[in-house]
Amino acid sequence: QTLPVESGGGSVSAGGSLRLTCTASTYDNTCMGWFRQAPGKEREGVASIWMRDGSTYVSDSVKGRFTISQDFARTTVFLQMDNMQPEDTAMYYCARGSTLRHLCIGTVVVAGFDYWGQGTQVTVSP
Repeated sequence: QTLPVESGGGSVSAGGSLRLTCTASTYDNTCMGWFRQAPGKEREGVASIWMRDGSTYVSDSVKGRFTISQDFARTTVFLQMDNMQPEDTAMYYCARGSTLRHLCIGTVVVAGFDYWGQGTQVTVSP
């Protein structure tokens, strides 16, 4: 199994936008997730997507600002981040898991994912 590969991180001012990209091998029962981890904090689930039909989950902490989506070929997952705030500063990770659809789009937790990317740094300045 190849590991997911993230890209698109960088620095942005508050109110700005970034789009993260994750490439991975996926199958019909694949759940892809985005997580973030700030220094000294636990890894936090941000969003997830059920690759078979594109159904999604977005955590309350970013709802209305972040959007998860996939490409037509189902090999790439995106995290569009708008109206970013300094508290969004973190290392962002893409992860892949195999689970049931209702678990994938019910929440996003570390335990549900088996393969992790190296992460991409996102920094938001005030």
